[in-house]
Amino acid sequence: MGVDQAAAAEAVRALLVALGQDVDAESLRATPQRVAASFAELLAPHEFDLTTFPNDEGYDELVVARDIPFSSLCEHHLLPFVGVAHVAYMPNDRILGLSKLARVVELFARRLQVQERLTKQVAAWLQEHVQPKGVGVVLEAEHMCMSIRGVRATGAKTVTSALYGSLRNDPRTRSEFLALTGR
Repeated sequence: MGVDQAAAAEAVRALLVALGQDVDAESLRATPQRVAASFAELLAPHEFDLTTFPNDEGYDELVVARDIPFSSLCEHHLLPFVGVAHVAYMPNDRILGLSKLARVVELFARRLQVQERLTKQVAAWLQEHVQPKGVGVVLEAEHMCMSIRGVRATGAKTVTSALYGSLRNDPRTRSEFLALTGR
C-alpha cells in the first residue's frame, strides 16, 4: 500500500489547524506537503536482490556486520528511533553479499515499527532466505518518544536481540557473537 501524498498533506494541514497553528502563515504554507513527502520517504522500503555465493571454502565461523546505522518510526507516536544494528550469521552452503545485511535492516526499518518486531523480522528473514546454521541480531536505539517527551530520558538506549540456530543453542557461539557486538 503506497502513500497517498495529497491525502497525507490534507491530514497534516488538519492536524496543524487542530494544534492551533496558522497554516496560512508563509512559513507553514508548504509544511503539509513537506511532511507528507518526508513520511513517504521514511516509509518506503527499498527492495533488493539477494546475492549469495557458494561457500566453496566451507567457511563455518561467524560473519558479523557491526554498527549498521538505521532509523525507523515508532508506530505508537510517529517519532523516530535511531540506532545501530549488529547482524551475524554462520554460513551453511552459501555466503551472503555483505551489503545485504545492511539492506535487510533497512528493508524492515522503513515502516512503522517497534524495535522488538524489527529485531525479529531481520533475524527471521535471514534465517528463511539464507538458511544459515545460525543468525544473531542485536539492535541498540534511542527512541525520541522516550527522549523528547514523556520521561525525557535523553540518551537512553534500548537493546533487543534475536538469535536463531547455533547462535541460540550453542553457548560458545552465542557468547562469541555477544562479545563481538560489545554486549
